[in-house]
Amino acid sequence: MALLGVPDPYSFELSTGRYRAFGVDRANVWYDGALHRVVGDREVRIAAAPGGVDVEPLDAETEPVVRRLLGLDFDLQGFERVAAGEPVLARLVAQLRGLRPPLAPDPFESLVTSITAQQVSLRSAFAVRGRLIERYGGYRGAHAIAFPAREALAAAAENELARLGFSRRKAGYVIALARSDLDLEDLAALPDEEVKARLVELPGIGEWTADWFLARYLARPRAWPAGDLGLRKAVSRFYGDGRDLTTEEVRALGARFEPFQNLSAHYLLAGLLTGA
Repeated sequence: MALLGVPDPYSFELSTGRYRAFGVDRANVWYDGALHRVVGDREVRIAAAPGGVDVEPLDAETEPVVRRLLGLDFDLQGFERVAAGEPVLARLVAQLRGLRPPLAPDPFESLVTSITAQQVSLRSAFAVRGRLIERYGGYRGAHAIAFPAREALAAAAENELARLGFSRRKAGYVIALARSDLDLEDLAALPDEEVKARLVELPGIGEWTADWFLARYLARPRAWPAGDLGLRKAVSRFYGDGRDLTTEEVRALGARFEPFQNLSAHYLLAGLLTGA
């Protein structure tokens, strides 16, 4: 066993729930109680273990990916201290203790996934994402397939993606992103608003997609996707006093969770999903 220690608090069950909730994710496959992901030309298996997680193989190449998949670098202790003074979050933290939101290991994958999920259910998005991975993915492990490389989708045609379930418009967005000159890795060095400004210059990437990129790839603590329908429903349920809040009202409420808007959003969404 190759043990990777995890920070306290941590719940493997809760933190990997997203990989089981919306159907099979061909790049992050839950099988036989473990998560499988291709890193380079190897398939990595991640399972719960006393004192941490069992990662096979565990080395300098696989560890950073595993840490992102399990959300290990979030400041959950700091979040819990702040949440203790906010009654709704305090209750959710107690019920969902140890939930660490998973992060996308790759910026291109993160954006393509968000484009796929625009204005459709997450189950539908996962199904289309799965077909995309099957068709254009790289190395194939026993369970997982490497997410398609940017070069592979840059060479694709719109009608090919349409046959996988993309609308013509979304197919064009994915191909335009793949062919763009924007260095996605360099975005990590920029402040939040500059990241958003760069992204929304691309076809099909608006504020919603840019906000989720900040939240689910860059792990920016103040990312707050106020325009997300699911988050609006969650905030309305917990703070709306029986009415549906507007996007602007949700955006304004983000200041309540300073400086942990990102983790707050994930806990509110998880609370809505689980009925907490």
